[in-house]
Amino acid sequence: MEKQNTIWTKVREYLLITLGVELVVMGVYFFKFPNNFSIGGVTGLAILLSKVLGPAISSGTIVLIINLILLVVGYIFLGKSFGNRTAYGSILMSLSLSLLEVIVPMKGPLTQEPMLELAFAVILPAVGAATLFNIGASTGGTDVIAVLLKKYTNTDIGRSLLYSDLILTMFSFLVFDVQTGLLSMLGLLLKTTLVDTVIESLNLNKYFTIICETPKPICNYITNNLHRSATILDGKGAFSDRERKIILTVMNRSQAVQLRRFIKQAEPEAFILITNTSEIVGRGFRA
Repeated sequence: MEKQNTIWTKVREYLLITLGVELVVMGVYFFKFPNNFSIGGVTGLAILLSKVLGPAISSGTIVLIINLILLVVGYIFLGKSFGNRTAYGSILMSLSLSLLEVIVPMKGPLTQEPMLELAFAVILPAVGAATLFNIGASTGGTDVIAVLLKKYTNTDIGRSLLYSDLILTMFSFLVFDVQTGLLSMLGLLLKTTLVDTVIESLNLNKYFTIICETPKPICNYITNNLHRSATILDGKGAFSDRERKIILTVMNRSQAVQLRRFIKQAEPEAFILITNTSEIVGRGFRA
């Protein structure tokens, strides 16, 4: 049974990596490349180099070469687990980009609305990258540099991405026109903010502080029905001077809805404080 759970966890993990990578690929190929948005990263560098080198080498090939170099760095400094996931992600991304270049060649932007295209060039890769970062993976490239900065400087991932991609984005002013440079800079700022927001949303849980007289039914429901745990503390009401029990527990959003509904029925006089939290370290959550 434990072996099956491990296999399913691995399968689920790589399905999420595939989803994250393909979101990045769609944003990059259909919106970033045709508009020359150099929003940092290896794909941004590929846009700059393909402009300088001309049609001699495709953007997809440039992405593959640089990813392989930075992948070695990831294996050395971030370990085998991160390296394996990133290897899969970077190879899948490079192959997907190369395949799209053959199947759906892009002659220019999909629309005549740069801001609309910038929105999708930012949102799709940001959501995809956040999904990857959240499970300890990446698409390779400067994402590896961002993870290194996060590991060794304790900088959040969004700011690490900003630091690692800023110089590449600045070069878009020299290689392309001012409008493209400004749009690229705006895209980078939006992307780095959005990545942190999406990661927090993916990890969002509910922290309950429940003050009641009879904690047993609530705790039984938490442990037996929701398969979570809780901590019970003694307390006393400042106004009523009556003894109370304080239950502390954390769970995901769907479980939180169920618990609120149960407390309303089983202990309607209970006082409940519910707080959003995305930083939980311990058994059942993050190691």
